[in-house]
Amino acid sequence: MDLNADLGEGFGHWTLTDDDALLDCVTSANVACGFHAGDASVMRRVCDTAAARGVRIGAQVAYRDLAGFGRRSMDVPPAELTAEVAYQIGALRVFAEAAGSAVSYVKPHGALYNRAVWDDDQAAAVVEGVRLAGGELAVLGLPGSRLLAHAGAAGLTAVTEAFADRAYTPEGTLVPRGEPGAVVHDADEVVRRSVGMAVDGGVLGADGSRIPVAARSLCVHGDTPGAAALARRVRAALEAAGVTVRAFA
Repeated sequence: MDLNADLGEGFGHWTLTDDDALLDCVTSANVACGFHAGDASVMRRVCDTAAARGVRIGAQVAYRDLAGFGRRSMDVPPAELTAEVAYQIGALRVFAEAAGSAVSYVKPHGALYNRAVWDDDQAAAVVEGVRLAGGELAVLGLPGSRLLAHAGAAGLTAVTEAFADRAYTPEGTLVPRGEPGAVVHDADEVVRRSVGMAVDGGVLGADGSRIPVAARSLCVHGDTPGAAALARRVRAALEAAGVTVRAFA
């Protein structure tokens, strides 16, 4: 099982994620590319540290929405979205390669991630942006999403993802952040859910039903309070359960 986290979500003197601490325990880093968070200096610093520690680098592409942290859904024309996805990947690739590494995969952020679950046009535009950027990058997304369907159809590696600290609907999608209980805050519960998804392939949904989860990567959100300590606990619990924690890319 891969363990990923959203990193580089600072801007200028403002910081949000504990990048250094998280890069000690995750195997893949979803690096903000400047559209929802991050800037050139932050991207370079995260890439340098990730490369030094052998952590895979992924481009976390988003709607152009710094004020809303990329969590507001937007009706971006497909051609424009394709160009913006490729632009973000290209920006991160400069710093990843300068650090002696590479961009290995792409993961949409926030509203774009959730929109690409069901919106064919937006999902296809994201995948076309990945193809435009080149490099046959893997695409990380929710099982059963239109995003992964389009990625597979385009000949890209589609990688399924689960979330340690998010609640699931009975349909297997994420409970919207604006609804009660969307984020799981209890650390013990997050650890139990993580092991259950990795070992048993399932998790309890918000309505108490069992949701099958077939994932190759597990996300711990970097902007959650105490994220680094939580990620260390999740990794230790996975390894104690006999799960090998390693990057998918």
